[in-house]
Amino acid sequence: MHMTRIDTSTPIGCSRDRRSDRLLVPVLGLGAMVVSMMQTLTVPILGVIQRDLHTTTAGASWLTTATLLSAAVCTPLLGRYGDQHGARRTLIGVLGLTLTGSVLGATTDALPWLIVARALQGASTAIFPLAQSVVRDELPRERLPGAMALFSGTLAVGNAVALVGAGLLTRGAAPDFHHVFWLSAGVSALTLAAVAAVTPRPRVRPGGRTDWPGAIALAAMLTLLLLPLSQGARWGWSSAPTLGCFASAVAAGAVLVMLGRRAGEPLVDMRMLVLRPVLLANLAGFLLGFAMFSQFLGISALVQLPARPGGYGFGATVFEASVAYLMPPAVVSLAAAQVAGAMVRVIGAHATLAVGAASGAAGFAVLAAAHGSAVTVIAAAILVGVAVSFGFATLPAVLAGAVPAGRTGIANGINSVARSVGSSVASALAATLLAVGPAEHLTTRASPLPAEGRFTVCFALGAGAFVLVVLVALAGLTNARAVVRPRHGTRLPER
Repeated sequence: MHMTRIDTSTPIGCSRDRRSDRLLVPVLGLGAMVVSMMQTLTVPILGVIQRDLHTTTAGASWLTTATLLSAAVCTPLLGRYGDQHGARRTLIGVLGLTLTGSVLGATTDALPWLIVARALQGASTAIFPLAQSVVRDELPRERLPGAMALFSGTLAVGNAVALVGAGLLTRGAAPDFHHVFWLSAGVSALTLAAVAAVTPRPRVRPGGRTDWPGAIALAAMLTLLLLPLSQGARWGWSSAPTLGCFASAVAAGAVLVMLGRRAGEPLVDMRMLVLRPVLLANLAGFLLGFAMFSQFLGISALVQLPARPGGYGFGATVFEASVAYLMPPAVVSLAAAQVAGAMVRVIGAHATLAVGAASGAAGFAVLAAAHGSAVTVIAAAILVGVAVSFGFATLPAVLAGAVPAGRTGIANGINSVARSVGSSVASALAATLLAVGPAEHLTTRASPLPAEGRFTVCFALGAGAFVLVVLVALAGLTNARAVVRPRHGTRLPER
């Protein structure tokens, strides 16, 4: 058994600066904004990068793949590390990696180094579960729904900042992608300084050994699963590399389960994952990620297609697509997140999730049936944005009620991975169904155009995903706590 380490820099029983308490949630919300910024930062500028670096579409697509793989591998590992050794210093380390990647991207003209930069930025996804761990340790239970709601809202704001900022900074006759990376460097540096100044040092650090065999097995499984999802459209879905990666991912998963049963302190406790609330929260996270990217990719591709009579889109530029069609849902999501936080306190997380998912299903149904009007598309996108915001606000609350405090980081990390897998499946579907490659989905003006009915199918699948979230929320998710005990028999620490 490991001895609990107590940080004596803030003696137990002494109150901290109240101003720091008030700033804690907004500062961590800024960190959540960094997460979504890094995910969408290069989406509008991939064509510019491809031109400036004289690379191919396949080469530029690795900028997206590197971020995806890094996020999937780093998020659960760093989430668990934060559980064991302190979320504050892990947060600072992750932001340091993000800042390093941003500066590297802003100063390089070589594709391999730019891929490395995007991999470093991908580690930022771990900020979200680490922030959840901090607020669970530092805030009273009644303030948790509001904090989680703020995080979900700032995720949407981060997408908007990245898209609009990239569009503005690359306008003109000679756009330069380096300016976009300098923007991310500035935001990362500001967030790093704020987190270091405001986030308190933990008074109790559970400690523990790192399950390195489990970490390697988990990293291998996620890499082998997500790599073919991101590259399968180019490799071919029935090709040997694609099928070989999927088969190897299954084998790596079996090894992970075997190692988890033998380890005294497994990285991923399989007993935690099979708890009904955790299992269903991860299923809902997968469906949420799928629906979110189905909207993002589908609307982005649709509005940039030629308008009638030559096509059925709206002939929007990248900047117009970002500001006119993607910005309104992001802005509304910030307000919707606060509503979701209040609803969690009144009707519970599972009911709030169901209400939000119903909004998303309605939005996608409108998109599937009537996507010929710009006003209709924007209104439907707002409904979907509300649903996504509700999902981000409620799933951490479900997990907070299902796992002990010492497992918050890894539980939210796995949930983030589930969303990433769902997003990857949606990207793969868009690449196949809409003939829009994952790396260039915002710059497609390919001819001939995909059949309009394919967009209907894409939006209908998004509606189906949200319908399933409603069923999961109402049939399976509850607010009951379920506590996992460590293998040595001692109850994990709780607040």
